[in-house]
Amino acid sequence: MVRLLITGMSGVGKSSVLRELGERGYPVVDTDYGHWTTEAGLWDDVLMGALLGESTEVVVSGTVENQGDFYDRFDHVVLLSAPIAVLLDRVRRRTTNPYGSTAAEQEEITSNQASVEPRLRATATVEIDATQPLEHVVDRVEELLRCPDRST
Repeated sequence: MVRLLITGMSGVGKSSVLRELGERGYPVVDTDYGHWTTEAGLWDDVLMGALLGESTEVVVSGTVENQGDFYDRFDHVVLLSAPIAVLLDRVRRRTTNPYGSTAAEQEEITSNQASVEPRLRATATVEIDATQPLEHVVDRVEELLRCPDRST
C-alpha cells in the first residue's frame, strides 16, 4: 500500500492524472476542492493528518506552502513538470478550472514556476515530464503505486 503526493505548477496536469487514477480504481484526493485547505491556502493540519493517518493507500494532489510538513507520511512525492509555454497554453484552454485565465494569474504561474518549482524539485522523490501523453504519465505514477520503495 502506498501514499503518494502529486505536486507541480498550475496547468501541469495534476487533476487530469488524479482523475485517470480514480478511473483506474485508486483512492484519490484533489486538495484544490473541498475543505482541505484553510483560508490562508494551507493544508488543514487536522484533515490532512487524519487522511494520511487512516489511509494506507491514497493519491493526494496539490501544491501548497505547508505540504512539506506532511512529506514524511508519503511514500513518494511526485513532481509533474512542463515548460512554462505548455503550462500557460493549458490554463488558457482548460474548462474545468478558471484559474489561469487572466493575464495576472498567468504572470503568477510564470513567477511560481521560477521560484516554487525549484523548491518542489529539490524535495520530490520522483519527477515526471508532464509533456508526455497523459496515459504515459499515469502509467508511470501507477508503477510507483505498486512500489513503496522511494528509490524506484
